[in-house]
Amino acid sequence: MAMQETTNQEMENFVSNRRSSLIAAIFLMATSAIGPGFITQTATFTATMGAAFAFGILASILIDFVVQQNIWRIVTLTRMQSADIANAAIPGSGYLLAILVIFGGLVFNVGNIAGAGLGLNALMGLDPKWGGLFSALMAIYIFTSRKAGVAIDRIIVILGMIMIGMTLFVAIVSNPPVGEALRQTVLPDEINFATITTIVGGTVGGYICYAGAHRLLDKGAVGIENIKVVSSAATKGILVVGLMRYLLFLAILGVVASGVTLDVASETADPASQAFQAAAGEFGLRIFGLIIWAASITSIIGAAYTSISFCSVFRKQFTERQRNIATLLFIAVSLAIYLLIGTPPAALLVFAGGFNGLILPLGLTIFVYVGWKRADLMAGYVYPRWLLWSGAMTCVLTWYMGAMSIDSIFEFLKSA
Repeated sequence: MAMQETTNQEMENFVSNRRSSLIAAIFLMATSAIGPGFITQTATFTATMGAAFAFGILASILIDFVVQQNIWRIVTLTRMQSADIANAAIPGSGYLLAILVIFGGLVFNVGNIAGAGLGLNALMGLDPKWGGLFSALMAIYIFTSRKAGVAIDRIIVILGMIMIGMTLFVAIVSNPPVGEALRQTVLPDEINFATITTIVGGTVGGYICYAGAHRLLDKGAVGIENIKVVSSAATKGILVVGLMRYLLFLAILGVVASGVTLDVASETADPASQAFQAAAGEFGLRIFGLIIWAASITSIIGAAYTSISFCSVFRKQFTERQRNIATLLFIAVSLAIYLLIGTPPAALLVFAGGFNGLILPLGLTIFVYVGWKRADLMAGYVYPRWLLWSGAMTCVLTWYMGAMSIDSIFEFLKSA
């Protein structure tokens, strides 16, 4: 009897731990995909395109769905880190992917720290440099905790819920034309592929698409036996991302539709904060500060965690302690670059999205190849053909968008 009770308790603990792992992976992916760059870009494009930008939001969500479903599925089926999968499929490609993701994550993390500085400036009036410093040190403190894994999971979920709740409040207050937005989501008056390129590069590119998958791998939610729950978790993650993206769009659209003109052209323009302030006054500005700070601090954590997970391809005996030290150094280097660089934060965020748009097609192409040709790496799992075909089409699209993102990089270099 006692043995049966013990077995039941162990089963309950297993189910509870797996549920916690899935929720953490969902929010790690979601909060990484809704960073300060996306918030800035959404405000800019909504101000210039109005309700027609809804189609761009939908397109980014659909692309995100295909990318995440393929990567989450293959990482958990192979029980391998992404760079190791790439090396097994195409020898040497994993090292290239790792270098690009780590460097791209570093660039993005500088932007994340900049976004955190902007957030605390709007929330408390703190100088952006000091705000970025405080936020980076806070992230370092979280990783030095003895229970860093549990702390990261809980903080990301809590801040993710706060972001959704606060954005929903402003979306209601701004009173957007919801009917028009829904119509243009599927029947837009204008389609601007450059905006879709920028949004996808900043919300799916680089380290972002691997964040949730690597978290599941660390938590042991792997193998064919977990494939259904992993696929379901990826779908739920996309729904969380889509909800936040659409609510943010509606919040800003309400302001734009009311006749308020947002400054998107000046060098120091911050259209998102202008929109939130126009919608809810001084309180709206504070809400914006809280939202972009939450988006930034969770993205700092996600970028550091995921980028350093790629280092294992260079050092097989990579202990937990060594990984934590490397993560701290990663954040510290990002902070030092941010404090030294003189580029305005908004320009830095655009550059980060552009660079990471170059990384996405490389990794996705390798993963789709594994799905097509390397069933041996997935224990003989029969990969869904619909996912392979949609993945192949997305590869073509992301290669095109990656080429387009080069323009963003050159624009940044000219203005730097």
